[in-house]
Amino acid sequence: MWITKLKIALAQKDVDQMEQLIESTPKFDNVEDAKTAMHLLREATELVYKLQDETENSMKQLKKNLDFLNSTAPQQTTKLDIKS
Repeated sequence: MWITKLKIALAQKDVDQMEQLIESTPKFDNVEDAKTAMHLLREATELVYKLQDETENSMKQLKKNLDFLNSTAPQQTTKLDIKS
């Protein structure tokens, strides 16, 4: 049951569910289940790192976009401009 839930969390890329499952990892009765769990945990780790990298790249792109928008915005003067 735990392995199935972990597979579903991986397929849905549900990091919160994976975290909850990892915190409640059961003891496995046979070696095959333990090997499957190890493989799934490795995949979960890779997925988390991939999502972390994607988030980092998105944040960098967002910062670039904000910097661009701020640089193209009209400059506000603090003086009383009576010529305009």
